[in-house]
Amino acid sequence: MITHEHQIRIRYADTDKMGVVYNGNYLRFFEIGRTELLRAIGLPYVELEEEGIQLPLLESHVEYLKPARYDDMISVVTSYEHERTAVITLKYEIELHGDTLARGYTRHSFVNATTFRPIRPPSRFVEAVAMATEQQE
Repeated sequence: MITHEHQIRIRYADTDKMGVVYNGNYLRFFEIGRTELLRAIGLPYVELEEEGIQLPLLESHVEYLKPARYDDMISVVTSYEHERTAVITLKYEIELHGDTLARGYTRHSFVNATTFRPIRPPSRFVEAVAMATEQQE
């Protein structure tokens, strides 16, 4: 399993009329976490796209436990455990000062950007995950 943590400061625009982070923004935070995890293992998502590979969202789930508010500095903790399929699942925890505010997951499929047909994870991805897993153990 690989894990990456990324900090995000809550902007006023992230909040709703009640003064808490709008629920839909948590999926945006998940996306940031996913993108930064890929970058941290040496595989920026933009490079996958340049190679004709995309990772469309198949499923998402969020549990809202506690609110985040304007100017909070939250941590997005993203984890991935290698799967041997074209579908990958990433797990997320949104934390503030050690408290879990939200948690969830997203499932994605590797697809050919032209045909949109599922493909196996590219060897570059498998190698980057293996190397990152070794480094974190």
